[in-house]
Amino acid sequence: MRDKKITIIGLGLIGGSIAKALKERLNITCIAAVDNNESSIRQAIGEGYIQEGYTKLNDSVYDSDIIFLCTPVKYTLEYLALLCGKVKENCIVTDTASTKKEIIDYIDSLDNPPCFIGGHPMAGTEKAGFASSFSHLFENAYYILSPSKNSPKEAFDLLTEIVQGIGAIPIMLDAKEHDIITATISHVPHVIASALVNLVKQSDSPERKMQVLAAGGFKDITRIASSSPQMWESIILSNRQAVKDTLSKFTETINTFIEYIDNNNSGSIYNFFESAKNYRDAFSNNRTGLINPQNELMVDVVDKPGIIGEIATLLGKNGINIKNINVSNSREFEQGCLRITLPDSESVTAAYNLLSDKGYKVFRF
Repeated sequence: MRDKKITIIGLGLIGGSIAKALKERLNITCIAAVDNNESSIRQAIGEGYIQEGYTKLNDSVYDSDIIFLCTPVKYTLEYLALLCGKVKENCIVTDTASTKKEIIDYIDSLDNPPCFIGGHPMAGTEKAGFASSFSHLFENAYYILSPSKNSPKEAFDLLTEIVQGIGAIPIMLDAKEHDIITATISHVPHVIASALVNLVKQSDSPERKMQVLAAGGFKDITRIASSSPQMWESIILSNRQAVKDTLSKFTETINTFIEYIDNNNSGSIYNFFESAKNYRDAFSNNRTGLINPQNELMVDVVDKPGIIGEIATLLGKNGINIKNINVSNSREFEQGCLRITLPDSESVTAAYNLLSDKGYKVFRF
């Protein structure tokens, strides 16, 4: 594998993290990149993660053994059209887009498609660009692989080996099934979060009292509404049917709940919440899913001078970096009053154990 020539098209957070993971974890030394941001190319070369960088496709790119397309769906389709008929016969082309069926359908419509395997790493952060990328982004994250009509077993096995090598967990899914799943657990939740925020905006008073009080739980469940509008426009349009079908099911669920209220059906209301609680409590805490984790802790402390500094110092002395720390003013359904935001799940676990050992009451989300 070390001798493979790999090209990454799109050197942002995902593409940059793939480049770093390939270099640091698999010791692959022949990595090239294509990106219209020349500063990202220069940085990646300067840091030794890629050996060649271009702003356009060229013969060197076509000579690759593996090509990762790390761009939004519409650009992925454009690059696929440019690559078809030009890459080597045994070159594996894969992508990292959030939807799969539109891309696989395009590949399967070609008479002589390249060897293509759809890919979707279920990992990311709120930041973008090569400067924000890091090699352990994919640790314990599910990485979906979707076959096309030209996905030979040896190519699938090689890509699976690479996915495992960068720390991810490969899962094979049919493209249609992938899009139904992502519509349900990622795409529609983003629509709902944005709808909730718009509901508050439309219902708020001129004094913006709702905005002031909309902290705590409301802010948590609508956090994903702060995602890129441009990215989500592209995702929704690429997965429109699955999103529409899922929204229809969600509407049915809400209408049924309204009937429970109209009929004063306390048993059904209780079961509604109990069923959701039990199902959610069974979710894994040691895997990365489609929606980025909060990586936060709540600490129950008395509001006294120096308490924030006391905890920050304790964490800092033990090598735990803090992204943010503040007092939660709206915590009707929260335990604790000091909210600490950390960079990753490992930091959350380390901070939780450290603070608990020191006698603090600590709560994980």
